[in-house]
Amino acid sequence: MTRQLPKSMRANERLHAMIPGGAHTYAKGDDQYPENLAPVISHGRGAHVWDVDGNSYIEYGSGLRAVSLGHVHPRVSEAAHREIDRGANFARPSIVEERAAAKFLETVPTAEMVKFAKNGSDATTAAVKLARAATGRPLVAICGDHAFFSIDDWFIGTTAMSSGIPDEITGLTVSFPYGDLPATERLLRENAGRVACLVLEASTQLEPPAGYLVGLRELADRYGCVLIFDEMITGFRWSEAGAQGLYGVTPDLSTFGKALGNGFAVAALAGKRELMELGGLRTGGDRVFLLSTTHGAETHSLAAAIAVMETYTEEGIAARLHALGDRLAAGVREVAASAGVGEHVVVRGRASNLVFATLDADKKPSQDYRTLFLRQLVTGGVLGPSFVVSSALSEEDIDRTVEVVSQACLVYRKALDADDPAPWLGGRPVKPVFRRRV
Repeated sequence: MTRQLPKSMRANERLHAMIPGGAHTYAKGDDQYPENLAPVISHGRGAHVWDVDGNSYIEYGSGLRAVSLGHVHPRVSEAAHREIDRGANFARPSIVEERAAAKFLETVPTAEMVKFAKNGSDATTAAVKLARAATGRPLVAICGDHAFFSIDDWFIGTTAMSSGIPDEITGLTVSFPYGDLPATERLLRENAGRVACLVLEASTQLEPPAGYLVGLRELADRYGCVLIFDEMITGFRWSEAGAQGLYGVTPDLSTFGKALGNGFAVAALAGKRELMELGGLRTGGDRVFLLSTTHGAETHSLAAAIAVMETYTEEGIAARLHALGDRLAAGVREVAASAGVGEHVVVRGRASNLVFATLDADKKPSQDYRTLFLRQLVTGGVLGPSFVVSSALSEEDIDRTVEVVSQACLVYRKALDADDPAPWLGGRPVKPVFRRRV
């Protein structure tokens, strides 16, 4: 399989000349793809995208999990277009804001109030600010096993890309391991009266251990800290009401984004009224400058969100995502086992949020083998930084993807047998997003 991308290569050079990193999201950088195989996208429709060279791809992980209904979804696009023609931004709230809030609170009934923003980082940082204000405590406890919470200093200071962030700020963030209640309680005891909040994703690649989320809720109550669920990924993908709706554990605050707008810029901070009102006009205490953004309530994005929520609840989208993911996972596991690489090409995660691991001969994660695998996917017409499905995928798309994976696994087996993937890389290996040096 071959695929030529001369226009994409030239476009990538121009992007790097004008934009630091060549993209506006690190996870979309060309360093995340095999050398000379980082397509620049022209357009998309449904589960398919086309690059500027005219190549078509079946796409996974669309918009970093944001475009869960597929590109140019008619119901969402029509709603956005309708509001654009009526005006995008005014000097006072639009009635669309009231409609969007009502629909969100109907869809996520565990929340009592909601405030919209343009990105997940702002919403999660606002949740942290509310927790600190409500408790008067300085420390933020994050789940150290989860990959990302915010672009802001309180989180990025804990990563390999901490340059530019003072140690004094980083020292205010501590971490706890997922699924380990005793370790979390030790952290709370050792920092008695200083932890404002526990921040985590309720679930990622692993289902929460029995009783874990209930136990975490009890710990937060016992030690007087705020429980925050980051539902950027789990929101709508786990269920229409998010992970909190699926597992039956209500956090104090939660943050949503990604799937909420199907590609339009909208995120949400939601939670208990007593906390949310600290950033409102009906509080008797010191006010919290919560979320106040010029474009936070653009009418077309909120209209898109309303259409997304209606589509999810009326058409059972979460169930469809799980069914498509189950079909894909079963197919990939079957062809990987048939090629003798079932222990090296590993599909993980909830069916609606599948990722893959590429392991070397010693069954350790390998960027070299990830590069080999991605090269085979891209040249086979599959754009798959993950195997996260959208509801626009057809069963035929899934089956075609499995065929491409089957061919990739045969090459993978050859590399394992040679004990050297280098001949199949086509250049430098792909790199992790969080790293200290370029």
